[in-house]
Amino acid sequence: MASESVPPSASLREATQRKLRRFSELRGKPVAAGEFWDIVAITAADEKQEFAYKQQLSEKLKKKELPLGVQYHVFVDPAGAKIGNGGSTFCVLQCLEKLYGDKWNSFTILLIHSGGYSQRLPNASALGKIFTALPFGKPIYQMLELKLAMYIDFPSHMNPGILVTCADDIELYSIGESEYISFDKPGFTALAHPSSLTVGTTHGVFVLEPSNCLEYKDLEYRCCHRFLHKPSIEKMHQFDAVYRPGSFLQRDFSGGDTPSLKLESEFVYTDSLFYMDHKSAKKLLAFYEKIGTLNCEIDAYGDFLQALGSGATAEYTTNTSNVTKEESELVDMRQRIFHLLKGMSLNVVVLNNSRFYHIGTTEEYLFHFTSHSSLKSELGLQSIAFSISPAILECSGNTSCIIQSVLDSRCSVSPGSVVEYSRLGPDVSVGENCIISGSYIMTRTILPAYSFVCSLSLKMNGHLKYSTMAFGVQDNLKKNVKKLSDIKSLQFFGVCFLSCLDIWNLKVTEELFSGNKTCLSLWSARIFPICSSLSDSVTIAIKMLNAVQNKSTFSLKNYKLLSIEEMLIYKDVEDMITYREQIFLEITLNRKQSDLETS
Repeated sequence: MASESVPPSASLREATQRKLRRFSELRGKPVAAGEFWDIVAITAADEKQEFAYKQQLSEKLKKKELPLGVQYHVFVDPAGAKIGNGGSTFCVLQCLEKLYGDKWNSFTILLIHSGGYSQRLPNASALGKIFTALPFGKPIYQMLELKLAMYIDFPSHMNPGILVTCADDIELYSIGESEYISFDKPGFTALAHPSSLTVGTTHGVFVLEPSNCLEYKDLEYRCCHRFLHKPSIEKMHQFDAVYRPGSFLQRDFSGGDTPSLKLESEFVYTDSLFYMDHKSAKKLLAFYEKIGTLNCEIDAYGDFLQALGSGATAEYTTNTSNVTKEESELVDMRQRIFHLLKGMSLNVVVLNNSRFYHIGTTEEYLFHFTSHSSLKSELGLQSIAFSISPAILECSGNTSCIIQSVLDSRCSVSPGSVVEYSRLGPDVSVGENCIISGSYIMTRTILPAYSFVCSLSLKMNGHLKYSTMAFGVQDNLKKNVKKLSDIKSLQFFGVCFLSCLDIWNLKVTEELFSGNKTCLSLWSARIFPICSSLSDSVTIAIKMLNAVQNKSTFSLKNYKLLSIEEMLIYKDVEDMITYREQIFLEITLNRKQSDLETS
């Protein structure tokens, strides 16, 4: 149990820093048997994403940024219908069986779902959520390294099986010095974190079997009676998932995805990652091989975990309110999975001193990197992380955040903004709450507040080109309409999209959108020019934004235009990695020179 004299936030910070130190010691070194994962598997949505992930893994291994002697795999979803992270899990099991035969029955495997297109955080769209840069470490940590560091203690206390997690969340926890989390029970085992009831409505919530223990503990092993997926607050109360204060649990849960939970607040236990033993994995694999092709989206959390526990019922299988697209066979598939897993136990590792963070949206990204968030303190996030940059301004507790970038000393970046993998010249002024990624800006530029600017290298007909996506950080790229006549309901930088098209001198035709013509969105709008140089592409994108903000005309009529959807098809991963590497080398050289001058 954590010492009474150490506040929960301090013990959480200490535990997190210990894990980071331990992972740092393993980077670039061969690991001993049982010391680390046997296999780390990352899922990809399509072959372009698979190629991008493999290239980045290869670079990381070459630069000794990951532990060695581990099998790192990228497994791609089959072409065709979207199958969700549950479908991806089935595919990974099948790939493991093909690659390893019976050998994988003795392996500890980490499975990271990273197959989305990150439409709510598009600076992660081209190279993947699992490769999102974080503002700390030398070289810079990305989400992959952070995941491996936070789970560093798991493999040595785990029976053969698979730990399933997502690419855009972070779980931090603290337990007693002599304690460890065991994944050694048959069936499924999930981590549980205390959260507010509001947070519970967007997560999985555990209805735990009663416990005789009245003493407060940081770590508890419990059984789950029933798992509720994104339940209403009324449903949490109905199924006795709500805990009230006055019992042993008196902790500050402020931070994370949890709004400040005062001592008198009610709370629930929400999910994050889960483990399944090898026997359970084989059961799922046998089921998948029997059904053949999957044509609907299966959720590894909602559709696997809701079938588990002594109180599970098939009621959820017909509830499609949380489903983005209802396919005809979804209900049937859910019912088959329910009957497959019914009766299996769901063990729960309750972590009373823990936090769960999600960094999957522009809002979350800016908040955690630029404000005094608890994550910033617990992980030791920096305002200037491995960069050449002028001093950082602070305003109302907010700072800017510069990640692996080169900024001229006369450049100005307002508090609340993030700049990553970019070069900014002397006459560049960045407004507040902006995101700039992979860009090169050397001309006199004023970037309006709340701007999102992200540059991509493209390979088109064998030639290197560039395009820069630009919009407002609060724009909803996923919102779609079915008809051209309805695009007036889309908004770009807070302005009616139709008005923006007038400003850019673009006509409303079917050719304005790529892909599915009955799913029209900012994501599929062909509004971003193809350019021959990176700097030109950024300059034009910023002129687009300024024209919208100032309601002045800036014609795009004579440019060849792409949608974000198309940019991802043409992306040149190698050139983007090379650009980042050039910045890395310049910063490294600059630091060596500074060290020589001061010695």
